[in-house]
Amino acid sequence: MLDALERVQVNSDKDRSGFQLTFNVSKQSPLMTTLLPAGYFDPMITRVVLIVTLNGFPNVLMDGIVTQQQLAPSNEPGQTKLTITGEDLSVLMDVIKIKLPMPMPQIAQINLILAKYMVFGIVPIVIPPIVPLIQNPLEKFDFQTGTDREHIRSIAANCGYVFYVEPGPAPLTSIAYFGPDVRIPIPQPALNINMDAHTNVESLSFTLNGLAKKIIVMTIFDPITKKIPIPIPLPNVSILRPPLGARLTPPAKIEFPEEFAMLKPDEAAQKALGLMWDNSDAVSASGSLDVLRYGRILRSRLLVGVRGVGLAYDGLYYVNSVTHNIKRGEYKQNFSLSRDGLISLTPLVPTSSPLP
Repeated sequence: MLDALERVQVNSDKDRSGFQLTFNVSKQSPLMTTLLPAGYFDPMITRVVLIVTLNGFPNVLMDGIVTQQQLAPSNEPGQTKLTITGEDLSVLMDVIKIKLPMPMPQIAQINLILAKYMVFGIVPIVIPPIVPLIQNPLEKFDFQTGTDREHIRSIAANCGYVFYVEPGPAPLTSIAYFGPDVRIPIPQPALNINMDAHTNVESLSFTLNGLAKKIIVMTIFDPITKKIPIPIPLPNVSILRPPLGARLTPPAKIEFPEEFAMLKPDEAAQKALGLMWDNSDAVSASGSLDVLRYGRILRSRLLVGVRGVGLAYDGLYYVNSVTHNIKRGEYKQNFSLSRDGLISLTPLVPTSSPLP
């Protein structure tokens, strides 16, 4: 199987992770004559763990489930392609749709759902919402009307949280994280471009979207007569994801959502916090690098420094997504970055990191 493996691709972003294995096979290959007919890569029952050892340190890139097979026969000998596609273990939470009453707080609902998946090595990390919803189960309670993943992500969207399953750090283990989108403040080594011998990226481009920022004005009724509308603008800066640029991008749009007036105070406060934390970043970047030249594996959901671009775009960025492309003798990554504002807030960016 390893001799036939041509390429490995792993994609990791803020919502979910996926992988793809491409094999070169022939008619007499054991993959075609024995393993595939025997169910070696059967979807939804085959678990795949991908580990890359770099500088003596093992890195778990993927722990997931096969979801699809693709076979592309060829008239050329040995050029038949077998492609195996899969997702991280959160796909197991998205296979059964049920309608189930949930007469309990939201934090208890999430822990109850995630407890079923600990048998797969998924360790839950659940942070309670800042504004909990307190309901009398004799009057009203929640219903789960979809899959486990859909229900958890609907709760996360309402309170401005994120939910994802992160493979590792040890093989056959994963972390199911439900909480605010807080990026680890320890940055990864800087991405350098146009710096001669210090250059460690192959390409890098930036975009400033003037329409990304907006102001949301929520409307509530006065607590006495409950008839006079009171507009309350929400700030477009998240305290959990502070801007990394000194000159912020001004908002270009104003929105007036209508659902706030009909919500209870605790529901309105939770949704307002969710909108404040779910701000878009105006500055985005994309590029590619060679892992061997960079010296380590670039990770998503962390910070990274950028140097050599110029005063406006140098500085720290959030790593939104990373795609690993591995072939024989080659390991490259495509990545996307984002932040709000131009001109770095820090005079220097670290060129090395204490994280392995």
